[in-house]
Amino acid sequence: MSEVLFSTNENGVATITLNRPKAINSLNYSMITLIKDKLLEWEKDPVIHLVILQGAGEKGFCAGGDIKTLYQSKENEAAYEQSVQFFKEEYETDRLVANFPKPIIACLDGIVMGGGIGLSQGASHRLVTERTKWAMPEMNIGFFPDVGAAYFLNKAPGHLGRYLALTANVIKAADVLYTNGADAYIPSESLSPLLDQINNTDWHKEENLAAALEKLLGNFTTEPEQVGTLASLQTEIDKHFAHSAIEEIVDSLAADKRDFSVQTKEILQSKSPVSLKVTLRQLIEGETKSLKECLDMDLILAANFLQSEDFYEGVRSVVIDKDQNPQYNYKQLSDVSPSMIDSFFQN
Repeated sequence: MSEVLFSTNENGVATITLNRPKAINSLNYSMITLIKDKLLEWEKDPVIHLVILQGAGEKGFCAGGDIKTLYQSKENEAAYEQSVQFFKEEYETDRLVANFPKPIIACLDGIVMGGGIGLSQGASHRLVTERTKWAMPEMNIGFFPDVGAAYFLNKAPGHLGRYLALTANVIKAADVLYTNGADAYIPSESLSPLLDQINNTDWHKEENLAAALEKLLGNFTTEPEQVGTLASLQTEIDKHFAHSAIEEIVDSLAADKRDFSVQTKEILQSKSPVSLKVTLRQLIEGETKSLKECLDMDLILAANFLQSEDFYEGVRSVVIDKDQNPQYNYKQLSDVSPSMIDSFFQN
């Protein structure tokens, strides 16, 4: 069975289904290239009017990139080059989705993380459900939030983007909507009826496809039952994460004895100091960059992280040995010099 399923129907609807359910549809090189090639084909096909993007299985849309494969990059030059090529293709595909001239409806049901967010963020209609668990978890493996995160996380109100990037916190539907990470909430039980209606509508006859699609989606859209938490924490997060140095953020949190600040400081201190410093600079630089510029920056950063021992140690602790006890070479923020951070942003 193919790792990505493609289908089209007589009504002008095309569907992409990520099909590695046992791996929560984690993306590998072949999947990315298949999706990219098919989108390029459909972009020019006048018979295709809109695209549905979904994941197979019960667990989620996509858990991200295939980290175990990336871990092999430390073994030899060929594996390293292969991983760099994976990122290059992945980022090009993410940009293709964002610039696609036809509607793309992304069903962000269940787990949506990392590369799964990157693939779907540029979609014209991003749908979340009560099952959605959304995160950029790269900080947990000594990496950085890539796939254009410096672009789309900066679309969140205030400094929420920095907070989500640096803590790798998992958020639910209401908060995803609040941070501009999705466009509409649809109960998971309504997803199949919605997709059936989309598939059964003759889009060839619609003179104003965008308006017709909005109306159809509106019939299924509702408000999340679960209340989000980020809106109520906005002032607190903005106060602490406005600082331009990680040390200043940690000091600000340390001076605040409320539970949120204490817990957030502990979370930051559990992450790789290299990842924290690189990511904060990445997010700050991304404030003035386009999606393409952010993805170009990500490719440089990814190539350099693939040469960082702390990245492989982070992956080992979470994905390989699963002891959740990384022994980073750079243990303290003070161990990471400005010149070292500069080197991550250089080709």
